[in-house]
Amino acid sequence: MTAELTSAPPTGLPVDWDLAAGTGVRLVSAGPSVTPEEAAIEVARLRDGARVGEGHVRALTGLGAGLPVPDADVVDRPGWIRSAVDGVATLLEDTPGPRAPEGLVGDAFGRVTRSAAGLQMGTLLAFLGSRVLGQYDPFGGPEKAGRLLLVAPNVVAARRALDVDAEDFALWVCLHEATHRLQFTAVDWLRDHFRSEVAAFAGGFDRTASGAVDRLPEIVRAVRRDPPRDGLALVEMFQGPEQREVLDRLLALTTLLEGHAEHVMDAVGPEVVGSVSTIRARFTTRRRGGSLVDRLLRTLLGVDAKIKQYEQGRVFVDHVVDAVGLDGLNAVWTSPDTLPRRAEITDPAAWLARLHG
Repeated sequence: MTAELTSAPPTGLPVDWDLAAGTGVRLVSAGPSVTPEEAAIEVARLRDGARVGEGHVRALTGLGAGLPVPDADVVDRPGWIRSAVDGVATLLEDTPGPRAPEGLVGDAFGRVTRSAAGLQMGTLLAFLGSRVLGQYDPFGGPEKAGRLLLVAPNVVAARRALDVDAEDFALWVCLHEATHRLQFTAVDWLRDHFRSEVAAFAGGFDRTASGAVDRLPEIVRAVRRDPPRDGLALVEMFQGPEQREVLDRLLALTTLLEGHAEHVMDAVGPEVVGSVSTIRARFTTRRRGGSLVDRLLRTLLGVDAKIKQYEQGRVFVDHVVDAVGLDGLNAVWTSPDTLPRRAEITDPAAWLARLHG
């Protein structure tokens, strides 16, 4: 007797979120050694940096006038992991899950799938949890209204490795994250748009999987003929046209967000961050460095693709600002239709022609 499929898919991807958080917390290292006094100074420095930093971001960009400036949360590595799990679970809670057989087989399938996904996510978060300096989570915090987190041990570890000024580095990091917070709070449609795009992308996994099976011989021939340059290119091969369109929009959006933040954190200038040029040069070198194992893990986990986003996005924003100024760039925040398309990220003149004629 064959099991029947459920009539409607469950919501939320099949991940054991508690297992993900527990695994990440158990695997992540504690971070650099600091005295209680040093820890208290760093926490105060980062909280002040987030508040002061957003003021500078608003003055530069012209975004967010009159909006309140919420306090940032300074956390340790386990605190960031728990928050990340909560934010991802909230983001994906309305996403249709994969269809599974009913009955005992379906129950076992669901438990195994959720546990495996929880372990994988926990391992990924443990790796990232020792590297992320800060993050604005649009779906975290009280009432899921958004939360800016700064990971104190990672900021300390990075600052020591770079050998840069403590006050300048803290403010520089805060400028980046405060820009992300302002993007989602000053642009009133962005949060819901981002969530709907993620849901559309994640909700297409079932269709992608069945379509990929049908196209597997074609995919194998394509890989042999032209091996993919990176993990992202390989992922795109397995996607159907509809999901690829969503991925293109998501990549363009997230590249814009990162590039905008990169531009702002340096454009604020040496009047605010005196050693900004030294910090940028050393930080960029550190991003690209690491041991062979570390670089391999970054590639497998997509971190290197993220670094490319920073670079491509910054080139796009720099080009647009040079051509039409920050006020001209701000046209990008008018509606989803004014966001750059994926092809325009590497051809900012095309976006300028479309928006500014």
